[in-house]
Amino acid sequence: MQTTLNVDDMACDGCEANVEEAIRGVAGVTGVEADHESGTVVVEGEADTDALVAAVDDAGYEASA
Repeated sequence: MQTTLNVDDMACDGCEANVEEAIRGVAGVTGVEADHESGTVVVEGEADTDALVAAVDDAGYEASA
């Protein structure tokens, strides 16, 4: 399953890395790729969408499904 989240405030490669690291900690994630230029992150796996949004929010960014 693939989930795409919109993420506000990602401005650089470092932001992408922070978001990816936060999402990797969510159960069920098998892959993740953030793109600050499009303001999105694509998550592979069976992770709960609410858990993904919460992980990104906890990392200091605002996410929405």
